[in-house]
Amino acid sequence: MDKLLTLLKEKTKKLHLGGGIHKIQKHKEKGKLTAWERIIYLLDEHKPYTEIGIFAGDGMYKEDGGCPNGGVVVVLGYVKNKLCIIVSNDATVKAGAWFPISGKKNLRAQEIAMENRLPIIYLVDSAGVYLPMQDEIFPDKEHFGRIFRNNAKMSAMGIPQISAIMGSCVAGGAYLPIMSDYAMIVEGTGSVFLAGSYLVRSSIGEIIDNETLGGASTHSEISGVTDNKYPNDESCLDAIRRIVDKFGDNPYAGFSRIKSTEPAFPFQHIYKHLPEDRLKPYNMIHILEAIVDKDSLEEYKKDYGKTIICALARVDGWAVGIVANQREIVKAKKPGNATEMQMGGVIYSDSANKAARFIMNCNQQKIPLVFFQDVTGFMVGSRSEHNGIIKDGAKMVNAMANSVVPKFTFVVGNSYGAGNYAMCGKAYDPRLIYAWPTAHMAVMSGASAGKTLLQIQEVTLKSKGIELTEQDKNKLLKDIETKYNEQLSPYYAAARLWVDGVIDPKDTRKIISMGIEAANHNSTIERYNVGVIQT
Repeated sequence: MDKLLTLLKEKTKKLHLGGGIHKIQKHKEKGKLTAWERIIYLLDEHKPYTEIGIFAGDGMYKEDGGCPNGGVVVVLGYVKNKLCIIVSNDATVKAGAWFPISGKKNLRAQEIAMENRLPIIYLVDSAGVYLPMQDEIFPDKEHFGRIFRNNAKMSAMGIPQISAIMGSCVAGGAYLPIMSDYAMIVEGTGSVFLAGSYLVRSSIGEIIDNETLGGASTHSEISGVTDNKYPNDESCLDAIRRIVDKFGDNPYAGFSRIKSTEPAFPFQHIYKHLPEDRLKPYNMIHILEAIVDKDSLEEYKKDYGKTIICALARVDGWAVGIVANQREIVKAKKPGNATEMQMGGVIYSDSANKAARFIMNCNQQKIPLVFFQDVTGFMVGSRSEHNGIIKDGAKMVNAMANSVVPKFTFVVGNSYGAGNYAMCGKAYDPRLIYAWPTAHMAVMSGASAGKTLLQIQEVTLKSKGIELTEQDKNKLLKDIETKYNEQLSPYYAAARLWVDGVIDPKDTRKIISMGIEAANHNSTIERYNVGVIQT
């Protein structure tokens, strides 16, 4: 764990440098704060915050020079004691240009704001769409244009949007700040126009400089496109804080919260009990006891369906319903006093039935759900099939997918196959989803996938009259497993925004608390209808 956490810290530190020291120096020579400096200045001091979409773009777009952190920083944090989403373009990364992953990350930020009805603040400093990849970000439903659609939708929903133009803001990107409720601009560095001076000259022959075309004075004094101009970044950010300070409160959802108590064990307890060998069993209760408030864990059907833990608890005072994979090998009682051993991390019929009922209870009682994944999938084989594992698994997936209470997911270890789905993977709309450095996500483990793919290749080659030697098989298997294991990495998942980031396990408690507080801002909870569940 120490090695994994050291790697996490090193990667995070590097990401916070954006395009690198040289680019940061050039950026600051223009009198501008960096993307992170703007966020830190805006946030309330001594209040927690969490980054959304960290590692987006990690290892991607190498031929184009890379796009660290997706070229944009997104944070959930407090501004004048109001929980907000902040989106800050990083102009040290390709001048803040939008890569496909940048668009996806911005949409994720808007999604969180819309789900939780949180104010959203855009700190704009972007050269617009990265033209060499325009076909991957411009025309489709979940591409660049969806951002402006969301601007309009949020306005209709009554969600405040504030934009500060602190650098370039060109072409289609110009609509984002102007479709916000407040649009500010910084003198000398901020500019907004549909086409810059070079394009204007080539298109209509007009010769004009960018400042006159779309600078702070032009839009604050002549066009009225922006509300006010400010001499520097700091004064503009001060104005944002003054505006947010005036926002009224909306009705709350009413999730239960009492005075917080510390967990029974310090977070180091997690490192002690989580084994390095991901095949080795461990007791998930020991992990949970370092996350939930002391003496608050109340297990549901403790002696039944033991490969899934279902429990009521409190985290930082908030009531939660926990659904967690149990990795211990357990004995399950069967009719006639017979018992069978059940493998930890596998979902059996009894576990799926228990989880489905517990999830329905939490929805009935308006209790947010937290999932802890360390799952290899549903049990396979003739015995499970004859017992109706597909039917029982469908019950669990149905109950989870139709949940109306907020859901939060943490990938602790394995997250394989349909187990990812049943335990509220990204496709099932968790409000926040994070991976621990120990996480693996894929259809199956590297070893299983390697053997399966090797068998397929052997059959293909044999049909062509090619027989593999044992040495050839071993080399091929090693090559397959190496490539597959790279894709299992939590950073591979975070780069593609399958998860909202890779975190130190000690931050889990903070993220759950902030996530429920954010969800509590949306008082609209639909009636729970579980849909069709076979009995």
